Formats: sequence, structure tokens, C-alpha cells
Amino acid sequence: MSGFSTIRIERDERGVATLTLARPERHNAMNAAMIGELAKAAVALGEDVSVRAVVLTGEGKSFSAGADLNWMKAQFDASRAERIAEATALSRMLKALNEMPKPLIGRINGQAFGGGLGLISVCDVAVASQGARFAFTETKLGLIPATISPFVAAKMGEARARQVFMSARLFWAEEAVSLGLVDKAVDTDALDAAAEAEIAPYLECVGPAVGRSKALLRALGPVIDEAVVERTARALADTWETEEARAGIAAFLERRSR
Repeated sequence: MSGFSTIRIERDERGVATLTLARPERHNAMNAAMIGELAKAAVALGEDVSVRAVVLTGEGKSFSAGADLNWMKAQFDASRAERIAEATALSRMLKALNEMPKPLIGRINGQAFGGGLGLISVCDVAVASQGARFAFTETKLGLIPATISPFVAAKMGEARARQVFMSARLFWAEEAVSLGLVDKAVDTDALDAAAEAEIAPYLECVGPAVGRSKALLRALGPVIDEAVVERTARALADTWETEEARAGIAAFLERRSR
């Protein structure tokens, strides 16, 4: 599968596809191009009968810094309809990964912030490097973690999510395990082996049965339908219209440029 500029897809002879976020110079932050490419990849991998399992990881030292701040800054000059469209695309991409009829294993190679935690939340299982740091950083910028919220709540549960969802505080991989965001934290040198241990059982299963089982479980869990997508997209668009968000993102970008 080719034609992508922000992600990379590689397959092995077993039918395991590795989906790599490939903007290491930006800590794999998601811009409009990456959001669109991830959505296309989710559909293509889900429909490919030769794919048995998918591994989601990041290139470089970071898993994902979340949404690209320059992409978010651009929303301040957009119309409300454009803001809603961008937020909706992000939400639908997460929904496509969440519903992909293949097991999705997160190989969390480094730090993950904001929307990067949304990507972890749509994984069926996630293993992380012990040195990885995490934070829902949106409130530091005057934003809210809107589009990722239904996926985070489904993964972590409301009670555990409340411990970190609004405070923007940093937490490490071991705490991410206790919060239910990550399933295992291992030494960096053991990360590949830990991901492989999660892949191996699926190679003994009948692929369509795995997909149907995942769909059934998802149908029995919290509802994440088009109404939820629209609600969270509008919530993010509303926040982009506030002066505190404009000031928060501008202040962050100014500090980064010094």
C-alpha cells in the first residue's frame, strides 16, 4: 500500500501489517494529511483479507504528540463549517480505527499527548515502553479533549479517566497501565517481543471470526455513533472559537520558536 506521505504501512509474510506514524520531525503530530491517510488506511486494512493483525506505532522517539499545533492554529482563521469539518474528520478517523475488523495492537514506542492518547484508546491492546510519558494536554492550551473523549471513556472508564483527563498532568507508562490506557509497560528493548506476544494468538484464529467478535463487543459497549461524532466535533469547534484557546496555542508556539 503506497501513496502516503505521513504514514507508512509494511506487511510481513504472516499477514501482520505495521502502520507507522511517520512525521518524526513533528513527534508524529497529526495534521489534516495524516488524519486523512489514517482513515484511508483503516478502511483498506480492514477490507484486505490477507491482513491478520495490525500494529500501530510511531517513527522516532515519540508515539504521537497529538494534533499538530499549526493545524489547530489554522482553525482560528477558518469558518465554523470548516472547523466542524476538520474536527469531524479527526473523530471519524478514530472511529474507523476503532471499528476496523482486525485486531489493532498498539506498540507505544514513546511519549503520547492529547490526540495521541485517542489513538492508543482505539487499540484493542497496547504495550508501551516504560520510559513513555503521557498527558491529556488540551486544557493547558485552553482546549478540551473533545473528539477523543468517547474512545478514551470506552477504554479507561469514566472513573479512571477523571484522574487525568482534565488536569493535563504528566503520567508514566506504569500509571497508564493502572489507569487502563495501556495494558503492559516493558523495557524499551523488550517492546518488540511484547507486541509480538500480543500478535501471536491471532495468527491461530480464523480472521473473520475475530472481526465479528470485535464488532459484537463494540456493539455491546458504549455507543459511539454518528451522533456522538457530531457532538464531539461541535464541542471542539466551539472551543476553537474561544479567546483562551487562541491565546493558549499562540503562547505555546511562541515558546517553541524561541
